[in-house]
Amino acid sequence: MQCPYCSAQRTNVIATDHDARGVRRRRECPTCKQRFTTLERAVLTTPLVVKRDGRREEFSREKLLAGLRTACARRPISADALERLADRVEEYIRQTGKTEVPSKMIGDRVIAELRELDPVSYIRYAIVYLGLEDLAAVRAEINRLLEGEESTSGSSRG
Repeated sequence: MQCPYCSAQRTNVIATDHDARGVRRRRECPTCKQRFTTLERAVLTTPLVVKRDGRREEFSREKLLAGLRTACARRPISADALERLADRVEEYIRQTGKTEVPSKMIGDRVIAELRELDPVSYIRYAIVYLGLEDLAAVRAEINRLLEGEESTSGSSRG
């Protein structure tokens, strides 16, 4: 493993931890003495994503996370929570067993997950994903979200 600080070609592993996402290794560079963490994950094949215009492309976890980070910017949501959300979405599409999945399937799953995680982030994502083009459409979606909260909490706003 190359050191990200000084580009030395060798680093020492000082700790290893296994979790659901893979193998986490704490490393130290013998040259510059800097420490850093790496995460090793198995590369599993995911289905191709069929876009609205018919194009096909590889599923990109990084693209998914970038969209989530944008929707959740300046919200009290940890990076770890976003990683877990991305894990669930990726596992969901992998479990379909299909070689191709429509982008709508992924978007629907993301929007359902965000709705549970953070209502503000959900609205931000929904504006783009659902194509909410004016304030009336955004208000209607917010009202639907608030009605859902009222029916689950048993209280009314006023």
